Amino acid sequence: MVIDEVLKANEEFVANYEGSPMSHLPQKKLAILTCMDTRLTCFLPEALGIGRGDVKLIRNAGNTIVGEDAIRSIAAAIYSLGCEEVMVIGHTDCGMAGADANKVKAKMIEYGIDEAEIDKVDLAEWIGAIPDEEQNVIETVEKIKNHPLITDKVPIHGLIIDIVSGKLDVLVDGREN
Repeated sequence: MVIDEVLKANEEFVANYEGSPMSHLPQKKLAILTCMDTRLTCFLPEALGIGRGDVKLIRNAGNTIVGEDAIRSIAAAIYSLGCEEVMVIGHTDCGMAGADANKVKAKMIEYGIDEAEIDKVDLAEWIGAIPDEEQNVIETVEKIKNHPLITDKVPIHGLIIDIVSGKLDVLVDGREN
């Protein structure tokens, strides 16, 4: 199992790592909402020039707002952790673009999830399927900016990164509020 590989890697890491205390506050005073896509794991920080301790990184499927959890994390980053800017960073070739709720439902049933439970939610909305990566970033920025618990004193930017080249394009410049 993968957990065995992870535990072995951690054991080796700890044996060779010389840690030092760090602040839990983001040094760049920045919160980033981005996708959970595995291709972004080391790629995004390197492409942005950020390192450990620099930003609050919030990740979910499709870097979108479904329910309140991402908003809660953004609010905590602003009001409790000192973030002064927020970036929503989407990426090309996102797996959530055009995600098929029927396929997800079939897979859930295959795994033994009760169909009556599945039918209690709008599955396409619940999984956060997005029709277009760029439009999703723009809409997510708007949802954050218009949320009653998010201040208009913090710029909310929207960007998209090319998953192959690493090039960032600004879709929403939060300085233009």
